[in-house]
Amino acid sequence: MPATNLRMTDHGNGITAIDTDLLRPWFDASHLVIEDGRAAFIDCGVNASVPLLLEALACKNVDVADVDYLLLTHVHLDHAGGAGALMQSLPNAKAVLHPRGAPHMIDPGKLIKGAQAVYGEDEYYRQYGDIQPIPAERVIVAGHEEDFSLGGRVFRSVYTEGHARHHHCFYDPSADAVFTGDSFGLSYRELDTEKGEFIYPTTTPVHFDPPEAHKAIDTIMGFEPRQLFLTHYSRVTDLERLATDLNQRIDDFVGLVTRHADSADRTADVHASMYDYFIDEIREHGFAGSDDDIRDIVGKDVVLNTMGLEFWLDHRR
Repeated sequence: MPATNLRMTDHGNGITAIDTDLLRPWFDASHLVIEDGRAAFIDCGVNASVPLLLEALACKNVDVADVDYLLLTHVHLDHAGGAGALMQSLPNAKAVLHPRGAPHMIDPGKLIKGAQAVYGEDEYYRQYGDIQPIPAERVIVAGHEEDFSLGGRVFRSVYTEGHARHHHCFYDPSADAVFTGDSFGLSYRELDTEKGEFIYPTTTPVHFDPPEAHKAIDTIMGFEPRQLFLTHYSRVTDLERLATDLNQRIDDFVGLVTRHADSADRTADVHASMYDYFIDEIREHGFAGSDDDIRDIVGKDVVLNTMGLEFWLDHRR
């Protein structure tokens, strides 16, 4: 029976953004790419997203047997939590993963424990359900700058750390595009204004590395792309400005947590300062909603970013 909450956006070049329906509309995207009758997904959301992705295939008249790849930028569960369940419905697909991420999709036990430590067991199951493993024979471990052909269309795996050590992006020269996962930050469409897109880094636990995060932006921009496709949320195009803003905000976040290094209630103080930062920056960007609207949009990121920044602060060399 068709899902009633399927939200898709066609971007040309055979690229369709599918809202995975995680947490709220337009928060988390899987991208479906179709080329010469063959298809690939880039990231896939969570278990509950799988029926939406399969419905999107049906809407595009693509058979599940014609999906060649599930390209996973990294194994954080908002990107890959539904991968095992999705692969069970894609008989010919291979999952393409960074070498540090592949073991966690083949045996997700450590991944599950890590996510439960971040979210708590009840919230983990509410958001992500029961994570399914991917059989090892259906996993491709991608090399840096390794090319994958989809109906003759090339996707190049490019290692990008900073957000996670198991992260890679996929360069798509035919669309002058890079599918960036979280390596080019977050840009929610609710925050678009007459000034364009608003962007900021994601510093979730536990691998945030500021120099590598800057390097990842440089790597992505080095392809001179025309457009980027972020998992949160989909296409952005004002790339020179966004790269400048993103680099600045990485430094701003580092400065923010460092200022509170010795606070008696550091987590609460970082939360408060980060909310103030977002409200000031988003207001300056021309957002017309209320402060509560801003808090609703960035609230999950404030909590997770704070956790990642504090972990970095406590473990920096």
